[in-house]
Amino acid sequence: MDLLQAMQVSATGLSAHRSKINVIAENLANAESTRTQDDEPYRRKMVVFSEKRLNDFRSVYGRLKSNPSGVQVTDVVRSQKEFRLVHNPDHPDADPETGFVSMPNVDLLTEIADMMIARRSFEANVTALSNTRSMILKALEIGK
Repeated sequence: MDLLQAMQVSATGLSAHRSKINVIAENLANAESTRTQDDEPYRRKMVVFSEKRLNDFRSVYGRLKSNPSGVQVTDVVRSQKEFRLVHNPDHPDADPETGFVSMPNVDLLTEIADMMIARRSFEANVTALSNTRSMILKALEIGK
């Protein structure tokens, strides 16, 4: 793998983890939203990653084993986990008979842990990108 391909791989990781951080931020922002356009509480969203093959001559011709790949967001799925029920008869969305309100299926601790993991993965890709850039600059100095 050459250094430019290494930069491409890191760039795909940056893009994918930025998308994941954005989805987590949306989940956190809607953790108390009891009504959406669908007339139900907000459902947690999760990002699905998959391998992304980089399009270069070597990957098209022969599919070499050392072919670099990256990561891409293939889907954002909604959690099918049940909503939390909270007893709050004064809430406008409460069931008039029981007084329970269906709350979103967003767990704040899970979201914060996912955010920390995504942030560290993003930082690792930034570091890899920076190191690759340094190696390219050093290689150019050798040629002088």
